[in-house]
Amino acid sequence: MNTSQQTSDNAQLLAIPKHVAIIMDGNGRWATSQGRSRSDGHRAGTDNIRNVIKAFVQHGVDYVTLFAFSTENWDRPGEEVQTLISIIREVIRKESEDLHQEGVRIQHLGRLDRLSPGLQQAILDSVELTKNNTRLILNVAFDYGGRAEITSAVQAIIRDGVKAEDITEELLAGYLHTDGIPDPDLIIRTAGELRLSNFLIWQAAYAEYYSTPVYWPDFDETEVAKAIEAYGQRQRRFGKVL
Repeated sequence: MNTSQQTSDNAQLLAIPKHVAIIMDGNGRWATSQGRSRSDGHRAGTDNIRNVIKAFVQHGVDYVTLFAFSTENWDRPGEEVQTLISIIREVIRKESEDLHQEGVRIQHLGRLDRLSPGLQQAILDSVELTKNNTRLILNVAFDYGGRAEITSAVQAIIRDGVKAEDITEELLAGYLHTDGIPDPDLIIRTAGELRLSNFLIWQAAYAEYYSTPVYWPDFDETEVAKAIEAYGQRQRRFGKVL
């Protein structure tokens, strides 16, 4: 290998994704494997978020987006949905101050109108509290679905009277929940699943994917390092020949 090739390879190995998006899967299966209830699994999963965020901060990642609750999750058994929402509300109130102290800015992606007033207020309070932080941007996708996001964007474009010939990819992107946020470089899914599951389907067009069999509650600092190392070994072409 010549020197220039070796230098290029070393630089690629050191590449750090600017934006990491995560489909946090496997809470229920983790609980079953532990002989515990699904609600215990969801609680363990939410308790894991703070440590994972800290790990990404240490690696120099600027944006993290978590798929916390999808538009399709409403179709789960009612008791499980209510338990999950209660846990999320509790975690938001408990963790927002700590994340604020760590310099993390919290942003919400998705709908608010279908959430209870208490949860809506908890989300809005966390966004307001952390709005001036810059160390890491944490986007929480709650009551979020990629197709619903695109549909809503198109409806808004029509309401604004934009002419068909003036609609561009850049204009449509400006109507999405992620306006102002760079597209994800790396999408991680835990628990061995390989589906995108309606998550950031516009924004993920050129993202790198990383799937791990590890359940989300066990996805720790070591697993974060493995994912980032795998990303660093990818060669991103964006449809071009390099």
